[in-house]
Amino acid sequence: MVELDDGWVKALPDAARLARRAARAAYVGARRSGRRSLTVALAGDAAVRKLNARDRNKDKPTNVLSYPSGGRDFLGDIVLARQTVWREAREQRKSPADHFTHLVVHGTLHLLGYDHETGELAAERMEALERRVLAKLGVADPYIERS
Repeated sequence: MVELDDGWVKALPDAARLARRAARAAYVGARRSGRRSLTVALAGDAAVRKLNARDRNKDKPTNVLSYPSGGRDFLGDIVLARQTVWREAREQRKSPADHFTHLVVHGTLHLLGYDHETGELAAERMEALERRVLAKLGVADPYIERS
């Protein structure tokens, strides 16, 4: 875990534990075995905006970015934007911890090769796996609208 934004410590003191638990659950849920590692970087919107502009040509912050390593033992990096994660959690009426957990699962699945942007079938497959993994973690379905 790498903390690039001090606000994360105050906002979610158990982020490291939640991230480890979510990443492990995603890995097991994707039916992978063996020991693998990844890095979760906790950044602010400004840093994520720069990465998103540089790497995806989108000059705005986003909730999570994934950078697969292409290697066997190290899966890659996940970067989360604190302000965006908190804003989305509030707008979607989710707890910040649950939304954070969902995004770590989501990012881990990207590192494992899942991609919701390659077509409807791929998106449905990835979302179904996210739902199963999150249910095992006690997190409600993130794709259900909350009123």
